[in-house]
Amino acid sequence: MHKHKPTRKALLAVAAIALISGCSAPVADLPKLVAPPAENTIPAPSPAPAPTTAGTANNQAAVEKAPTGRVVANPDDVTLIVNKSIKLPDNYRPADLVVPNVAFIFTEPDDKRLMRKEAARALEQMFAAAKQDGIHLAGVSGYRSFATQSALFDYYVRTQGEETARKYSAEPGHSEHQTGLAMDISGSTGKCAADDCFAGTPEALWLEQHAPEYGFIIRYPKGKESITGYAYEPWHVRYVGVATAKETVARGLTLEEYYGPGR
Repeated sequence: MHKHKPTRKALLAVAAIALISGCSAPVADLPKLVAPPAENTIPAPSPAPAPTTAGTANNQAAVEKAPTGRVVANPDDVTLIVNKSIKLPDNYRPADLVVPNVAFIFTEPDDKRLMRKEAARALEQMFAAAKQDGIHLAGVSGYRSFATQSALFDYYVRTQGEETARKYSAEPGHSEHQTGLAMDISGSTGKCAADDCFAGTPEALWLEQHAPEYGFIIRYPKGKESITGYAYEPWHVRYVGVATAKETVARGLTLEEYYGPGR
């Protein structure tokens, strides 16, 4: 499936609209960034539920068959699924958001630096391991509030059309970024950040091979667009815990296939 990405000019326009029109949360309403704790260890991952034994055909229909707008029962579970059919509780915000001690492609304070604590510690270890292998990663976008996602989605619909927007942008409440468990990643230069040209770069290849060792998966893999509902995004990693990440990738599955439609 061909994906039409927004242009750099369009992305800059989103920021301008947010500042001028007030469509994102007012500055006074934004929480202060939380400094990362001193320790550099990963807490024990949350236990992962046993994978389903349902057939692949049933699993591939998970996104389409799930009740529209079904709300996640436990949004704090690191193995939760959020997609086009399964949403977070209204205005959900994780209570344990911190700033991972990693490089970002921007310098200003911003909520998009944030991740949940367990995921942030794992991200730090993954970035450090990549550096040892000569791969220099940088964060692009982590946590995104309901209000910010709403502004982005509405802008893409207005400028790109709804059909195109839905290929790469989630409706508010349905974005993985709101879980605090996802991070868009690029190389340290920011070249090809959140863009199709990131595919095949040394950074993308390293992530594909090593992310599961630190509890992350490429959430929207190539060839699985009809299952995840989104186009291939090699830069978008999602923390699910080491055990779940390794098994999911070893079996060549998405989270929808791993857990099945009953999740």
